[in-house]
Amino acid sequence: MRTLEPARRNFLPETLVVSDWGSIAPYFRTLADREVDSAVELESWLRDLSELEAVLSEEGGWRYIRMSVDTRDKEAGSRYESFVMDVLPEVEKWTDRLQRKLMDIPYVENLKGEGYPVYFRGIREQLRIFREANVPIQAELRAMAQEYGVIIGAMSVEWKGEVITLPKAASILESPDREERQAIFERIAMRRALDREKLDGLFDRMIAKRKVVAVNAGFADFRDYMYSALGRFDHGPSDALAFHKSVEKDVVPVVDRLHTERKERLGLDGLRPWDLSVDPSGKPPLRPFRDVAELVVQTRKVFNELDPWFAECLSTMQTMGRLDLDSRDGKAPGGYNYPLHESGPPFIFMNAVGTTDDVITMVHEGGHAVHSFLTHSLPITGFKNFPSEVAELASMSMELLTMDHWHLIYPDPVDLKRAKREQLERVLTVLPWVATIDAFQHAVYTHPEWTMAERTEEWARTHRRFGGSVVDWSDLELERSMLWQKQLHLFEVPFYYIEYGIAQLGAIAVWRNYKRDPKKAVQQYKTALSLGYTRPLPEIYEAAGIRFDLSSNYVRELIGFVNDELDAV
Repeated sequence: MRTLEPARRNFLPETLVVSDWGSIAPYFRTLADREVDSAVELESWLRDLSELEAVLSEEGGWRYIRMSVDTRDKEAGSRYESFVMDVLPEVEKWTDRLQRKLMDIPYVENLKGEGYPVYFRGIREQLRIFREANVPIQAELRAMAQEYGVIIGAMSVEWKGEVITLPKAASILESPDREERQAIFERIAMRRALDREKLDGLFDRMIAKRKVVAVNAGFADFRDYMYSALGRFDHGPSDALAFHKSVEKDVVPVVDRLHTERKERLGLDGLRPWDLSVDPSGKPPLRPFRDVAELVVQTRKVFNELDPWFAECLSTMQTMGRLDLDSRDGKAPGGYNYPLHESGPPFIFMNAVGTTDDVITMVHEGGHAVHSFLTHSLPITGFKNFPSEVAELASMSMELLTMDHWHLIYPDPVDLKRAKREQLERVLTVLPWVATIDAFQHAVYTHPEWTMAERTEEWARTHRRFGGSVVDWSDLELERSMLWQKQLHLFEVPFYYIEYGIAQLGAIAVWRNYKRDPKKAVQQYKTALSLGYTRPLPEIYEAAGIRFDLSSNYVRELIGFVNDELDAV
């Protein structure tokens, strides 16, 4: 088992419990008042600040985790809400004060160690856009994101005399029985329709508040504000728009070909949305595990073959109770890996129901977890706050790197072939969906004056642009119009989605290296992740043996490689 020593407290008392702002405020004041008279004292001051950030991050993490594992737990929800509404606003104000103090210390230019230039670059940008007037608005937006989780977590449908969660309902879309697939698709859509206006209204209010945040910070629109807030120094909106065009030109036709093949193999006159998850040979859906305990065992075995160190990380998390994997009523949707900077091992949350998708989610979140282990020893918490383009490279690469070891999950060669083909098709089909969500956000936040009806029209137009010409959505305009509401990123983490496209391209390149030299590719992968955010994005990708590149030529090259691998399965 991979042991990971918790960070030792040197500045804060070991017995300190963050109960409210008052319990932590004195330590912010101490750092604000401390004299710093040398580079050595500055490094000591930075480590104390880092310790304070780690403790607060972990406290917020556990409150979020406990709220999301049971959205019906009113006490857990109240504790999380108290943290985001009462503690975080004060933390943000004092963080701004401390960061301004840091940048005013003359010795800051003497810190040339690895990581500091990138770290200070990010701080300077945060200082540039911080406005105290935005602090309460950001708190309100966090509370509204929590509201979204509660609404989605409460959704369920009745199926054959049983009330089931939407993730469980979605697994029925893999059924060979087409009437059954259509019926569950309609049940899911009907359930979503019940909260459509509620979610429309919530999003409407969030857009209005986000516009105020942007204007307060001196930006023309929320898109430009978020590019700054997310620290996107290595790509901008124009790169995203170019990526959209590349996907439309080079990926959508490939996906159309896959959909045409699916339609023909299923013997259908028309391919409908409920036909996209079923095995095209008409076989029953793959059910690779019976329960989450078996899923963990399987994942550990796969990780062990890829790199024994990866398996040790997962064993540590299991021993420490940092896995919550099954789907339950009242549980928040989706899946995540939550870093816990003080204690070390992260927490994996997901909604497994026994499908191949669950296997992918598990290895995906496992990639994030490995990333957390690899960066735990970095001396500054800020070095571990890597951008999503790096975080998702870790997880999406793990999906592909593990594929040569899936025989441990799918011992039947026919099932193994099916699982690999599903994954490679997913690698291709995810790119148009990423482009859809990202392009929709670009449109929405550069047109905040749009009504809900205008946004709905834009969604339909964007979905048609990247949805291809094969899937038949006739008579399903209502169902199509609600699709965006299932994407939690739009509500909880705006503009965090293009990263999946960037990282998917990176993951394909990592996998291509692995096919050529497995040992070297895994080592480069680990080396790159170990950097955290101590280097600019292009250098981190270079350490992984790949390019940070969104150009059409590069997209076409990588898609061609996946196509060849798909044909070889």
